Amino acid sequence: MARWCYRHRLVVLLLWVGALFGLGAAGSSAGTSYADVFSLPNTDSKSAYDLMQKAFPERAGDTDTVVWKVDEGSVRDESVRSRIEPALNEIGAMKGVGEVASPYGDRGAAQISEDGRIAYAQVTFAEQANAVPKDLVQDVVDTAQGAERAGLEVELGGQAIMRVQEPPTGTAELVGIGAAAIVLFLAFGSLFAMLLPILIAVFGVGTGLFSTQLLSHVTNVPELASLLSTLIGLGVGIDYALFIVTRHRRGILRGADPEEAAVTALNTSGRAVLFAGGTVCIALAGMLVTNLRFLDGVVIGTSLTVVLSVLAAVTLLPAMLGILGHRVLSRRQRRKLADGGTSRSSEAEGGGGAGGDRPSGLAARWSTSVERRPRSVALLALVAMAVLALPVLSLRLGTIDQGNDEASTTTRKAYDLLAEGFGPGFNGPLQVVVNGDGTDALVATIRDTEGVAQAVSVPPANGVTVIQVVPTTSPQAVETDRLIDTLRDEVIVDAGVEAHVGGVTAVSKDFASVTADRLPLFIATIIGLGFLLLLVAFRSLVVPLTAALMNLIAAAASFGVLVAIFQWGWGLDLLGLGTEGPIAAFLPIIMLSLLFGLSMDYQVFLVSRMHEEWVHTKDNARAVRVGLAETSRVINSAALIMVCVFLAFVLSGDYGAAMAGVGLAAAVALDAFILRTALVPAAMHLIGKANWWLPAGLEKRLPHLAVEPKEEADPQETPAAPAPDGPASVVHGFVRTVEGEPVGGAAVTLLSKGGRQLDRVNSLADGSYILSVPAPGAYLVSTTAAPYGSRAGHVVVADGPLVYDVELAEGEVDAVS
Repeated sequence: MARWCYRHRLVVLLLWVGALFGLGAAGSSAGTSYADVFSLPNTDSKSAYDLMQKAFPERAGDTDTVVWKVDEGSVRDESVRSRIEPALNEIGAMKGVGEVASPYGDRGAAQISEDGRIAYAQVTFAEQANAVPKDLVQDVVDTAQGAERAGLEVELGGQAIMRVQEPPTGTAELVGIGAAAIVLFLAFGSLFAMLLPILIAVFGVGTGLFSTQLLSHVTNVPELASLLSTLIGLGVGIDYALFIVTRHRRGILRGADPEEAAVTALNTSGRAVLFAGGTVCIALAGMLVTNLRFLDGVVIGTSLTVVLSVLAAVTLLPAMLGILGHRVLSRRQRRKLADGGTSRSSEAEGGGGAGGDRPSGLAARWSTSVERRPRSVALLALVAMAVLALPVLSLRLGTIDQGNDEASTTTRKAYDLLAEGFGPGFNGPLQVVVNGDGTDALVATIRDTEGVAQAVSVPPANGVTVIQVVPTTSPQAVETDRLIDTLRDEVIVDAGVEAHVGGVTAVSKDFASVTADRLPLFIATIIGLGFLLLLVAFRSLVVPLTAALMNLIAAAASFGVLVAIFQWGWGLDLLGLGTEGPIAAFLPIIMLSLLFGLSMDYQVFLVSRMHEEWVHTKDNARAVRVGLAETSRVINSAALIMVCVFLAFVLSGDYGAAMAGVGLAAAVALDAFILRTALVPAAMHLIGKANWWLPAGLEKRLPHLAVEPKEEADPQETPAAPAPDGPASVVHGFVRTVEGEPVGGAAVTLLSKGGRQLDRVNSLADGSYILSVPAPGAYLVSTTAAPYGSRAGHVVVADGPLVYDVELAEGEVDAVS
């Protein structure tokens, strides 16, 4: 498939362009039909909602609030009323506004605070908030705030009002893409190579969002799905393309034809991308076990975007590689190739960012440091993660509202004014819904209950009475949660009536409780699936167990960061993210799904290289050292891109999106920079050969899954066919100076007794090398590196790997003895 896409690149490009614009046109003409269907079966708030539906059919329009406050006098003064009433009348006459309930009407006395300084009016639109035209909402805001004067403050709150104070759509995405472009350019040193991952991500996310938009007409898809699809689609799309482009550039630097390099890249890294994309989708599907039906649409939208991002990476990307040819390399690299310098010289001299075949000196030195001091590295990493995880002990799930908005927004000011004039609980009243008679005594009991500021019953309808209960504390306060429990478990039970506590605040509390109850099953499901996948991929029990433990550590630390920032308020002012509050109840499930999928990507990329080295040498220390040295740079680059994309959603204007972005950015950063490049390799050094242990009986029963097959060998490195008298083996070791300094880029050659070249490699930056031996026997190992002389020596290889270290001295030529 990769070869076909490469050769028919214009056809593939036109198909993708047609798909993107076709889906875009269809989505634009059909519009959106996002349905935030939220249901919590078998909860008290759901029972209250059902009774409310029976007595008071749901109104179609969204109701927002206009709040005003005077510094002196009363809102009833003619000087205030003469400014506010015309504005309210003008708003009521606007097309799309159904009704305006003014405090100056016959029933408006309750809409004025006791001290007379604060009042509010309710504006009911003809449609729900998401369907109200922004122009209309802006006209309402401008008209209401046009009544302001010195000493008279006018603010507005509500879901529709929030839409006009959000930054322009796409701001967060553009900032994230811009930051990712900078990282990619620094990694590749090539403008065209930088643009490729971004292009793939745009096509994947674009087609995914338009497809989800169309699906919203045939199934329930919440608007949250579009945000999360963009969040995860940009991250995985750029990362997957980064892995493939890195392997493709490596092939060209080795002297391969661009077409063969692209085919090899797709047959190696492309397979890993397919596996990684599958793990992300499986992790997302894990949300289904929670039985929270509103998440079904989230799973559909996000999984579809991931699938299309993977499809773009394995079809559109090889086509684009064919169009660019050698231009995926930097100018410096292209000049070296034109001058006849093939991969070995280019790579040894720093072939360019992530595309080089050899790890950078820093990566190799870090890998060697981890090998020398695994206990210290593991201890420091564990202490750092433990400290970051400590705040998670005070984690409290809840809901976020306009009280969490940034202090300068009109919605936050309106929220604060209502709390000041009518009490903190006014922004989240409870509804005690009674089926039948006998409410007078219940109302009196509720009024006398601690924590209740006000309780008023609404005239009954269809045998159902609603009691509006205003708590003395805010909707997010722990005391409000306790009040709900008191009403349910004591007050209503003692009254002996059929009643249920509902309202937005009660629904939020029930949702947090349901989420907390089902979270252990969800975590067990995704951890179990990850264990099975890695068990099959790496034929080991310890590797998947280590990965599962690391996922739990990463989750705990990242939620610790979330609690410290959003629940304790550390740094919220610096980030411009409003005020502290509980962690959104939906976030653990969403975040753990994405964290699991993304961390699996890095684990597969890291351990697959270690596993390949282990299969060849059976040397655990070398396998871990080489695997870390050769993959850490790409993993860190990919993680840095993810962090940039996720943090950009702080600019989205949505508090929930900002919380998800910060949480995911922290999770990815901790996972990649601390766990995968420090704790995992240190632990694997300490565990030793047991990393790769698998019971023989289980080995026979497990299916074989090739995550990333061995890359096609360089023609210069192809060993002779194994001799018929014994199995193949290896010679490996280090090339160092007499002072013990590693020598990178040294040419190490394996020769037969007759002088025929059997294998030739260049040492890595840490001085390590590995030569393929066709069969047991006597051989000659020759080592050459400028400005040092050459050294050669006889070796005798038995049935297993042979360790052979080489020391080079400047200007020395060693005779073969």
